[in-house]
Amino acid sequence: MTLEIIVFIVAILFGIVWYWRESKSNNLYRLANRITHAKNLQMKPENQKGFVHQQPFLLRLVWITLLFAIGAGIVTFVTPINIFFIQYFASTVVGTLIGTYIASAVIFTRDSTSKEQIEKVFDQGKEYVEDLLEGEKETVENPKAEERVEQEPEAEVKKSARDRLKDKGMIK
Repeated sequence: MTLEIIVFIVAILFGIVWYWRESKSNNLYRLANRITHAKNLQMKPENQKGFVHQQPFLLRLVWITLLFAIGAGIVTFVTPINIFFIQYFASTVVGTLIGTYIASAVIFTRDSTSKEQIEKVFDQGKEYVEDLLEGEKETVENPKAEERVEQEPEAEVKKSARDRLKDKGMIK
């Protein structure tokens, strides 16, 4: 049980490193894309997608499982010892997935809290507040027009209940 926990923690760290490395450069994924796709279907140079970086859950799961299946095949072929490694295989796949999501949360948080991003959000909020204040000034400038509009409906409302029922034809 202890070895499984160690493998799981190492897999989480591996997932974090893998995601961080792909967020910096996706050269290996770009090479695989060039090999498997025709020229007009290849990814654009500005595309940052990698094996796990900017991929949905299922594709991350497929790439991670494929990597560890190839690794497990090599280990069982090279070593003469056959051990029951399904538990370790599952731990590494799940740990790596968790590691990639932890890394994506950290990288996203770091990118969203940069000084330029904070200044951008501050400027947007400042513009929003100015728009709200301009809207309030327009309503304050014409208070007499609003009072006139309010007084007209009140004249109709000031009829007694008996008069309103007579208007509807409910009483004579």
